[in-house]
Amino acid sequence: MLVFKFGGASVKDVGGIINLASVVKKYTGNQLLIIVSAMGKTTNALESLTRSYVDQTDNMHLIYDGIKQYHFDILHELFEPKHPVFDEIANTFVEIDWMIEDEPHDDYDFIYDQLVSIGELVSTRIVSAYLNKDGVKNQWIDVRGYIHTDNTYREGIVQWDKTRDSISKGIPPLLEKGAVVTQGFLGGTSENFTTTLGREGSDYTASIFASCLGAESVTTWKDVPGILNADPKFFNDTVKFDELSYSEAIEMTYYGASVIHPKTIKPLQNAHIPLLVKPFADPGATGTVIKEDGVNRFEKPVIILKQNQVLLSVTPKDYSFISEDHLSDIFGLFAQNQVKVNVMQTSALSFSVCFDFYKERFEKLLSSLKQDFKVKYNNGLTLITVRHHPENALKELTVGKTILMEQISRNTAQVVVK
Repeated sequence: MLVFKFGGASVKDVGGIINLASVVKKYTGNQLLIIVSAMGKTTNALESLTRSYVDQTDNMHLIYDGIKQYHFDILHELFEPKHPVFDEIANTFVEIDWMIEDEPHDDYDFIYDQLVSIGELVSTRIVSAYLNKDGVKNQWIDVRGYIHTDNTYREGIVQWDKTRDSISKGIPPLLEKGAVVTQGFLGGTSENFTTTLGREGSDYTASIFASCLGAESVTTWKDVPGILNADPKFFNDTVKFDELSYSEAIEMTYYGASVIHPKTIKPLQNAHIPLLVKPFADPGATGTVIKEDGVNRFEKPVIILKQNQVLLSVTPKDYSFISEDHLSDIFGLFAQNQVKVNVMQTSALSFSVCFDFYKERFEKLLSSLKQDFKVKYNNGLTLITVRHHPENALKELTVGKTILMEQISRNTAQVVVK
């Protein structure tokens, strides 16, 4: 039994969906669970719609109309006008219509999950319908009935016992009848609300299903030849890893390597299931395999860039030393506001920390910290992480930039720059 995950780039247009079908056909002798992300940049567009709805800006309906038009243009190229998928997609979009008719009253993260999740629900309906039309028998399922989470919106925490029970009982009978197509990134609460598992969380979805089903492997199909030492959008001379160990992959994702969601590896490691990262444009290519005994060879250092960072420093208002009690209070506020620390440093009188910027979470954190601490911060920064770094790597990467914080250990160097 194989688990496939197709990212947004692989289904961004008609050609991508046709290619997905051709890839799947090469494996039809296997039981297949197929997980699909939102198409192209749909998640970004739905994030813009969410922001516009919450702020009640004039361009809300323009953004929404663009999202719908994008999907219906693809439908018109793939299907005859009377195909039932048109009604299925229209009915799915009605969920957005119902929400944006009213003024926003709920917490931003809750609204985000209810709106942004529509991208995966629509994309999987389209992919499932096309596969059936193209002769790949499959059944569409709603992942929210199988992956159960708590009420931590935008970062749903999986309730593993309930999830494992739902998947292990519900999915095998469906796989006996054909392929199964479902959504990445999403979960459901006990109150039947939608949660998301964190940005780019479709990889994590694949590992959840694979670990619960004892899959032979997980393959995530990407627009890159495998896992590279750096993002090819920013670096020209990248090299591909043929193999990586679970532990090295976990380190890379922890520091922000975006090709795999950080939570993906651990469920696979626990179940001894290999993860293959392969190019959807060349399905016969070897890609990268991540496994327990994967061999780590570093011809070049691993370079990871995280943009849109905040560097925040706090000092006790009474100028007392930063103590363990202070740190406990500070970390409690970070956890309470769902802010994840990327780098931190302490001195006698201050604590500095770098993290991803999310407007609502940041503002709540700032308000909480200011009750007991003096707070300074810079935003719009970049965090550069270099694994297995040669001596000159940081100098080359920081030319012309101002270094605001630097931290170097045996295997990893990190700098926050502007």
